Amino acid sequence: MVIKILGSGCKNCINLKENTEAALKEMGIEAEIIKVTDFKDIMAYGVMTTPGLVVDEKVMSYGKVLKPKEIVKILESAK
Repeated sequence: MVIKILGSGCKNCINLKENTEAALKEMGIEAEIIKVTDFKDIMAYGVMTTPGLVVDEKVMSYGKVLKPKEIVKILESAK
């Protein structure tokens, strides 16, 4: 599983990354987390509001910082 965090590196983006790491730990799974900061790359996903969460190249959320429990639900549906 490859997870991408889309954003400029702002506080919300950092929080989303930390919450994603917490969700993965809670689930007991490993995944590669990649930070995407280039706006051309972010816009290629059709995301105009960051932070964004992409799981295996599918945009799952954007424009808000998800809580770990919300991310767990998303990751379970993405399996």
